[in-house]
Amino acid sequence: MSTALKVILIVLIIIAALMVIMYILGRKAEKKSESQKATMEAQSQTMSFYVIDKKRMKLTEAGLPKMVTEQTPKYLRWTKLPIIKVKVGPRVMSLICDEKIYDSILPKQEVKATVSGLYVMSAKRIRGPLPEQKKSRKEKRAEKKAEKLAMQQAEAKKAERHAKKAEKKQK
Repeated sequence: MSTALKVILIVLIIIAALMVIMYILGRKAEKKSESQKATMEAQSQTMSFYVIDKKRMKLTEAGLPKMVTEQTPKYLRWTKLPIIKVKVGPRVMSLICDEKIYDSILPKQEVKATVSGLYVMSAKRIRGPLPEQKKSRKEKRAEKKAEKLAMQQAEAKKAERHAKKAEKKQK
């Protein structure tokens, strides 16, 4: 065998071994995540609160209890998390929100949510503004184009009606 073929074979074996290791680690992480999710669901409770503000901010700046920041790994302390500031009864507190729910919650809104500790797992709006769907650039452009076309058609019909009226007056 040539040396180039040997090198390619060795590289393929290393890649295959890395893929197997990644698969095994991924399965372990998935099982751990499922068990943590089950624990969170078991400890969750339903509560109503008023959303004062929502921001993406660093864990250290979020105003969460000191114990939470101490237990968090150092490499995660500087990542930005979706934080919502809420009023539960007379008490104002900061909660960490799930990524999926963060977009549907708006400030100045009363929400009924499932909360596990400081983590909001699900939320349903009770009162307050409806969340607007953000439109992509293509959708905005298509809307403007359709609006322009409708205006042109309306103007053409108007001009046509005026022309017919002018013809009737001449007869």
